[in-house]
Amino acid sequence: MEKKLEMIFVNAAGKKTKISVDDPRADLTPQEVQTVMNDIIARNIFNSTGGDLISIDSARIVSKDIDVLLSSE
Repeated sequence: MEKKLEMIFVNAAGKKTKISVDDPRADLTPQEVQTVMNDIIARNIFNSTGGDLISIDSARIVSKDIDVLLSSE
C-alpha cells in the first residue's frame, strides 16, 4: 500500500497549497506534523504561486492500494 503525508497550508492569496511527502513514518504523530508545518511557515522555506505560506489548513495521510491486472514487466 502506497502512503503519502499531505500538509495543506493557506498562502498569502488565501488559497490552499499542498506539500506531499512519500512514505511517512508509521508512528508519525499529529504534534510532530504540526511542529514541522509551523517551522515551514516560520522559516519561510517554501513559496507558492499565491505567495508565502501563512497558516496551517490541515494534514492527512492518504493511502492508496494498487492492484495490477496486467503488466509488461
